[in-house]
Amino acid sequence: MECPRCSSDVPEVSHFCHRCGNDMQSGDAQRKKAYAARPDEPVASFKLVSTIMPQGAGRQPYTYKVALGVALLLTVVTAALGALPVAIMVAAFAIPIVYILYLYDVNLWEDEPVPVVAAAFVLTGVLAAVFTWIWSDKIGLSTDTIGSNPAGPAGRDLLILMLLVPVVSELIRQIGPIYLASRPRYDDLMDGFTFGVVAGVGYACFETLVLHWGWISGGFAGPGSSAGTWISVVLLQGFVKPLIYGSATGLAVAEFSGLGEKYDGFTPRWAAGLIQAMVVNALFQGGVYLLGFVGGHGSTLGAILGVVWGLLLLGALIILVRTVLHKGLLEAALESAARGGSNHASGELAFCSRCEMPLLPNSDFCSACGNSVRSLPKSERGVAMQGSAPTAGFDAITGETQA
Repeated sequence: MECPRCSSDVPEVSHFCHRCGNDMQSGDAQRKKAYAARPDEPVASFKLVSTIMPQGAGRQPYTYKVALGVALLLTVVTAALGALPVAIMVAAFAIPIVYILYLYDVNLWEDEPVPVVAAAFVLTGVLAAVFTWIWSDKIGLSTDTIGSNPAGPAGRDLLILMLLVPVVSELIRQIGPIYLASRPRYDDLMDGFTFGVVAGVGYACFETLVLHWGWISGGFAGPGSSAGTWISVVLLQGFVKPLIYGSATGLAVAEFSGLGEKYDGFTPRWAAGLIQAMVVNALFQGGVYLLGFVGGHGSTLGAILGVVWGLLLLGALIILVRTVLHKGLLEAALESAARGGSNHASGELAFCSRCEMPLLPNSDFCSACGNSVRSLPKSERGVAMQGSAPTAGFDAITGETQA
């Protein structure tokens, strides 16, 4: 039979078109109930791992879930006991360490993991530390982000947190990822998104260290009535903030990369993504600052509401990220189908990394489960390409050969 979306010949028993990923049984061309990187999940869901770690979601998502869960538990326990230096350090480095381990685990960029991670993480982190020190220490706020000033919020503080910090910090987070995404080897949508996430979590890590250096150097505080505030702050700064920063920056850099061969560059779509990231950051910073005054001076209620506000923003970002990546994988596969299909699965012994069913030649999707072959980790790519000669500079997402 013929796929109505890409006009490819598809076997009668296929559930999905192996070229463009179209659902042949339901007729839902947009596949709203089958996320391209994890088809057993709907696109509109709050699945964190398969959203920010799409190339590891198909085989071992529980590895990353357990790692994040252990870090979260350790942070809460140490904060509750008053071990603030330990709690802040664990919170600051938890997400970056787990994400970097994910990059190594899936061997995302084969023989160049060190310079890639260093450019996107360390460079961004150093710039983040310098800028955070400037606006928090040299310029300074009249209060902190959890409302320690009983006089209430100040207009000057709001200008700093909702204009200066979001604009400059987002521009800093774009530097490393855009440089890497402009290189021919890393110019596809998924690479751009991943670079953005790395930069975002790296920025959040160093920003947290600078903002809360007083707590880190203050030593053991001991359990007390402020435990609820401490727990809320470390959860917000160590877990919610890096995911917001990473997701927002990742979306902007993904627009810079675009679809198909070569990166799109500084297009109106990238500009819109950049402004969107700045707005998200402004809403996060301003909301946390204002909510910190709820309940009075130093109120735990205000700190808890800040966490809730951050989670609401993060939830909206997760849905947006999944939508963009899902559409990107489908559209890239459709472009590939117009050129005769991908060479991801051109060998005789190629199998789906998720359901282990045989893949048809030149597949971009598994015809049985609908998993995107383009989301296959490079560490497993040899399985999907057995029987085919390796090509120089082969791009896992776009299915194109680059010099």
